[in-house]
Amino acid sequence: MAKVKHNNFLDTVDEVITNATNARVIHLRATGDALNGRHITINGKPSYHFGTTGYLGLEQDRRLKNAAKEAIEKYGTQFPLSKTYISHPLYAPLEEKIFEMYGHPILITKNSTLGHLAVIPTAVRYGDAVILDHQVHWSVQSATEVLKSKGITVRMIRHSNLEMLEHAIKALRNKARKIWYMADGVYSMYGDFSPLQDLMELSKKYSQLHLYIDDVHGMSWIGPHGTGYVMSVLKELPKNILLFGTLSKTFGASGAVLVCPDKKLHQKIKNFGGPLTFSAQLEPASVAAAIASANIHMSPEIYALQSELEQKINYFNHLVALTDLPLVHKNSSPVFYIGTGRPATGYNFIKKMIDAGFFVNLGLFPAVPVKNTGVRITISRHNKLKDIKALVDAMTHYFPMAMAETHTGLSKIHKSFGMQQPKEPHTVATPVEELQLEYSESIQQINKTEWDSCFCGKGTFDWEGLAFLEKVFTNNQLQEHNWGFHYITIKDQDAKMILAAPLTSALLKNDMLSEVNTSKAIEELRIEDPYYMTDVALSLGSVFSEGAHLFLNDAHPNHLQATRLFLEKIEKIKTKVDAKLIMLRDFEKTNTLNTFLHEQGFIAIAMPDACELTNLHWKSEEEYLNTLSKRSRKHFRKEIKAFENYFTLSIIKDPSPSEIDQFYGLFQQVWRHNLGINTFMFPKKLFIEMGKHQNWEFLVLTLNAEVEPSKKAIGVMFCTHSGRTYIPSLVGMDYDQNKKFNTYRQLLYQTIKRANELNCTKVDLGFSASFEKRKLGAKLIPKVAYIQADDNFSLEALDWLRKD
Repeated sequence: MAKVKHNNFLDTVDEVITNATNARVIHLRATGDALNGRHITINGKPSYHFGTTGYLGLEQDRRLKNAAKEAIEKYGTQFPLSKTYISHPLYAPLEEKIFEMYGHPILITKNSTLGHLAVIPTAVRYGDAVILDHQVHWSVQSATEVLKSKGITVRMIRHSNLEMLEHAIKALRNKARKIWYMADGVYSMYGDFSPLQDLMELSKKYSQLHLYIDDVHGMSWIGPHGTGYVMSVLKELPKNILLFGTLSKTFGASGAVLVCPDKKLHQKIKNFGGPLTFSAQLEPASVAAAIASANIHMSPEIYALQSELEQKINYFNHLVALTDLPLVHKNSSPVFYIGTGRPATGYNFIKKMIDAGFFVNLGLFPAVPVKNTGVRITISRHNKLKDIKALVDAMTHYFPMAMAETHTGLSKIHKSFGMQQPKEPHTVATPVEELQLEYSESIQQINKTEWDSCFCGKGTFDWEGLAFLEKVFTNNQLQEHNWGFHYITIKDQDAKMILAAPLTSALLKNDMLSEVNTSKAIEELRIEDPYYMTDVALSLGSVFSEGAHLFLNDAHPNHLQATRLFLEKIEKIKTKVDAKLIMLRDFEKTNTLNTFLHEQGFIAIAMPDACELTNLHWKSEEEYLNTLSKRSRKHFRKEIKAFENYFTLSIIKDPSPSEIDQFYGLFQQVWRHNLGINTFMFPKKLFIEMGKHQNWEFLVLTLNAEVEPSKKAIGVMFCTHSGRTYIPSLVGMDYDQNKKFNTYRQLLYQTIKRANELNCTKVDLGFSASFEKRKLGAKLIPKVAYIQADDNFSLEALDWLRKD
């Protein structure tokens, strides 16, 4: 019935990246006449380079450089022809050497991104299914988008969560021919390893399981002949694994390599693998450099290089172990991650390190959850031991300063990453002016006049509205119908209100705002498990209410201080109720807190437009029509006025039990058709209490006797008010009759007429069906929510961020 505009993932990423760019911590430019791997010049200042992915430093090896120069002289800067037709003379020697390294059939691709685009749609066939690790590289995730258009199931699991993986395998094994699990060998952010041995055991248990491993960050610095982390563990590749390595990064050249033990599949990919067929091949200089690197990899020298890097990795681990720096994952890879939690702390720390002459990388959303922002440090052979010591000394000096300046501490950072709490947690300085925070779990404990001075007229969360919700959503049989209520007020020393907010903690569906097709697929799984992919969320307002749930006096000099105190309190509530997600809802898109909330670890998600009508106080239908556009007036006469005489409108304030049953049945029809906002079904108790409450009324449409003798209701709008705002909160309809008589449009119009009769100044028409509401004079207001999710929160909770 109601179409919903969903968030665009690219818009969310764009905003995050723009904020980081404005903070001058990404999109930097190196300058200078030369690079040596050890130093890099940023903003005219030489810095120690701890951000490279060339871990063995082979990109600066004289042998690779000379080979590249000689190839350009002999073969030119490129060989502009598809490799399907003919490859240039250096390709065959390179392929022979890479085959010798792995001992399995291989394919050379232009780079790993194009390689995934070539291989994945060819290897994954109709009838297969794909399971993605949350942190598998973006290039792998992007390549699977092609599969979705073919109707192939693509799911995502929490990072390295084998329990969730097995659950997904069980759900798919009777539906899929092969089940592909796609992961990294070494993950690019935290430097942690894929649990390969456990995955191999799972593949023995489930013969349909195949593994697709991107091991580009495990390449060269480990494994026999530098073949990477996966080969260092497995030694031999079974036929159910496709392995991607790289000829760039640590290998020192360009390109990527697919290792495919299945000869038949290898031939199919080679014959028609998208970019393999139609893209230009690697330049002669890149192939020549790769041959020179392969010679090193096939010699004993590779093990000496690995050993030298290992010593530096161990030295860094040793030094960090002597500090309080929150190292998220201690491991033997050259990739390390110092957690900052909030983006604001990450920005601050990065800028201090760059100013001090150390280049390190920022880890931010979407590569990591936004609350898991941090600093990625990579160790290479270029780094001297004294450079590493200087780096750790600088981090030890600047990290506490960054925490203090951004109002956080080690305890908060450890908590955001699920790390063991430090023995002596750092504390944050007390705010300059003491603010008075009061917290209650019932609206009955709050002064009605004081609360309504903040919220009357804004929605169903004035004092009476919240008292009503507390009565409905407590002491119920089903867990999804029992909510926790949380009220926060913050005043200054003169008892002047700065901030007030109602929150609820409740079980929500992770796909609440997902695309309809996503929710349909998940609902099929909920037939057997009603609580599949559900978690407790702590939200401003509730799934029942809409509107500006946060009162904030942003003219007060301490409004940001109060907001920070508010966020600290809701983090404590989140822990208490074991919520996995915080959602701050219904902000106007252009709000003053946007940058501040992002820096505190929230990302903005576009919500469906809110619809409001304020042009009331007309005395006749003609006056009302004059408020509409010419096109809308035509729509009104044809689609609404033409049907009005078919109906009788009744305004019911005290419905009988049989009427409640009938109205609830109509609501259930709407709920079943409205997966655009996928919530749990509201209990009948809600509608019973509406019938008893003085603020609620039911606008009921029945067909006239000459049209339908039964006089059975075919549509109902469940309405309340707050101050002079009229609020149609829910709707119920007979869907068959709606197609014949435009019942929904009629209900909207009768609701607007009723609000005008009651001398209301605004009708809050809520989310969804914005096209229909705009035709009747409503103004659309773009809204956003700010979310902060646990790292182990089901990924489907953020699924509306991803194109599905």
